[in-house]
Amino acid sequence: MRNPVDVLESLRKNAKNNDYKYKRLYRNLYNLEFYFLAYQNIYGKAGNMTKGTDGQTIDGMGITRISKIIESMKNHSYQPNPARRVYIKKANGKLRPLGIPSVDDKLVQEVIRMILESIFEPTFSRLSHGFRPNKSCHTALVQIKKEFTGAKWFIEGDIKGFFDNIDHQIMITTLRKRIDDEYFIALIWKFLKAGYLECWQFNKTYSGTPQGSIISPILSNIYLDTLDKYMERYIEQFDKGKVHKRTKEYRSREYKLCLKRKEVKNCWNDMSDIEKAQALKEIKYLKAEMQSVHCKDPMDKSFRRMKYVRYADDFLIGIIGTKKEAEEVKSKIGEFIANELKLEMSDEKTLITHTSKRARFLGYDIFVCRDQKTNNGSRTLSNRVLLYMPQEKWFKKLLSYKALRIKTDDSGKEIWRPTHRRYLVDNDDLEILKKYNSEITGIYNYYRIANNVSTLQSFKYVMEYSMYRTLCLKYRTRIGKLKRKYCINGKFAVRYKTKTENKVLFFYNNGFKRQKLPDIRASVDSLPNNIAITMARTSMIDRMKAKKCEWCGSENVELEIHHVRKLKDLKGKKNWEKVMIARNRKTMALCIECHRKLHAGLLD
Repeated sequence: MRNPVDVLESLRKNAKNNDYKYKRLYRNLYNLEFYFLAYQNIYGKAGNMTKGTDGQTIDGMGITRISKIIESMKNHSYQPNPARRVYIKKANGKLRPLGIPSVDDKLVQEVIRMILESIFEPTFSRLSHGFRPNKSCHTALVQIKKEFTGAKWFIEGDIKGFFDNIDHQIMITTLRKRIDDEYFIALIWKFLKAGYLECWQFNKTYSGTPQGSIISPILSNIYLDTLDKYMERYIEQFDKGKVHKRTKEYRSREYKLCLKRKEVKNCWNDMSDIEKAQALKEIKYLKAEMQSVHCKDPMDKSFRRMKYVRYADDFLIGIIGTKKEAEEVKSKIGEFIANELKLEMSDEKTLITHTSKRARFLGYDIFVCRDQKTNNGSRTLSNRVLLYMPQEKWFKKLLSYKALRIKTDDSGKEIWRPTHRRYLVDNDDLEILKKYNSEITGIYNYYRIANNVSTLQSFKYVMEYSMYRTLCLKYRTRIGKLKRKYCINGKFAVRYKTKTENKVLFFYNNGFKRQKLPDIRASVDSLPNNIAITMARTSMIDRMKAKKCEWCGSENVELEIHHVRKLKDLKGKKNWEKVMIARNRKTMALCIECHRKLHAGLLD
């Protein structure tokens, strides 16, 4: 069996050759090593302990279970299970459908995803940022900040019900442009048509990719890459002129300044100190006069530009041009999406906004600064893109955490009060402090490139006193006494012990400084880049192949991997729990007999 990393690298090498068609991809589904790599990628996610419609979780995964999948691939009897549909709340209060596939299907999907990513990822547009290795919301925002300078209009694009309305026929046709393997295409068809169970009622899927499935993100990017390529061609046609014309007023004042400087330079040596001071004063005045007006003509019809950034089904377009041109761009994109992709732009969310007003994209407010103030002779902010964190974002977080209570006084004025979180009282002190710290650093990490990120100080203040009130409720005490007990040099901290030493965890106190990140590679998206993973006998794969039970020590036996959702769920009362806690692992490789005994409560 070929090393899967070598296979994926071989696929990637041919990706940029648009005339190359990939054949015999399906045979990779016979390769046990591919499934090991797929298992290595997905086994640590807590969601794998949620049962699919087949009633199974990732617990009990082993070579025998994988071999059954491979056998069904060879005789083409493999059929994905319908996903179990649940609903999650969106930020606007609406419900989003989410499909929960069975774990065996996840394993197969991960193999497919790795293959598709190797084929298509190298050809994706640089303007696309969603669900891609080394790209994230932050890379999209940084691109906007760097490239949308001077934009006059924003087009905020949103595709209506994108994931639910992807046309299966167009999806398959797009895949066939690069893939000449009907068995592999048929397997993807099976996943698209697998359907879902809702209230134990089977429903067919006629369009869309199931949200929650592993292959949904890569399929959505393949589908929308057609839009990205269209936008690249459209931008080439749209852009006009090399530079903005300068305004007559600016050129006139610049000319006066130039003449004055030449005049002073020619007679500088013959001037007295008083005359020199007066001449410099006049030059300074003329320079200020020049800088008080716009350099570039905003109505220059010989110059126009368009910029585009997409993240999943949301995109933002910046235009240097007229509103009429912006409306024409919006119309043409809408026509392309309707005709070529059989999708519809959301009228409610697809807006044309003047860049002096704020456009909302990826949770940030984005606008172009019109400030003409100068700093050391240059307009540092004029026409620059600014990224702002909306106050409502952290305000809604406080309400969702139940850390804030709002009262209204007699005059109708709102009064904000930090309040305790009753559902955290039963946790220990360290867990409570970690919870608050993670929530503070979580929102800061996302908004760390915002120009006004320092306003999170207000969020931190409410969270801090909410934590105090939670601990006060737990110990029936007052905030003053609590601080005196816990504070170290004026900073709140929780002391705790590990096996080897005493440690201290402080409440978050590192401030909220804006970070300048010109090239962010830290991914917000939790999708792995598997090409970078080597098959250098990873720990999990080693343990599966060892054929040695980690409990009874039996060798040359079939193994099943026992999984737990979280280590902290283990009470440590049973010996096998103590072993897992001591090893700090959520998995244990057991022989079939030991695994059966564990679930029967007979292992100890």
